[in-house]
Amino acid sequence: MHSDLVASRSADPRNGHGNGSSPAIDSVSLAIIEQLQEDGRRPYAAIGKAVGLSEAAVRQRVQKLLDQGVMQIVAVTDPLTVGFRRQAMVGINVEGDLDPVADALAEMDECEYVVMTAGSFDLMVEIVCEDDDHLLDVINKRIRALPGVRSTESFVYLKLKKQTYMWGTR
Repeated sequence: MHSDLVASRSADPRNGHGNGSSPAIDSVSLAIIEQLQEDGRRPYAAIGKAVGLSEAAVRQRVQKLLDQGVMQIVAVTDPLTVGFRRQAMVGINVEGDLDPVADALAEMDECEYVVMTAGSFDLMVEIVCEDDDHLLDVINKRIRALPGVRSTESFVYLKLKKQTYMWGTR
């Protein structure tokens, strides 16, 4: 992982794009996103040269993409270097409606990634914790205590081999 600023897609439900609907994005905006995925600190003037727009036009488009929830520009850190020594993916099976459980998980600071899935689990959640005791507390006392949670299965990360945000706009 790296600690550069990167552009990433947003599934924030407040933006209305987590449900399959998304705003129309033209090829120039896609090119701007790709530029920011390569280097989230790239100057707007340099992006403008690469995509054929003025610096002001790039600034406006970037702001619109941010406002629409199409992307975020964030600092990506290595959790180990900032004191989070335990990560896990947790598969969760739910009785009844998934939304209230997914919403409750999304509110937990330790849950970095919450997704509804098809297959063996109803939800998959990536958890970042300080240590094993913290992970146990999150799973046992908070996640399993949520109404509707039927079962969990934890996949503790032993070593992270790849994490990238460079998928482009394909």
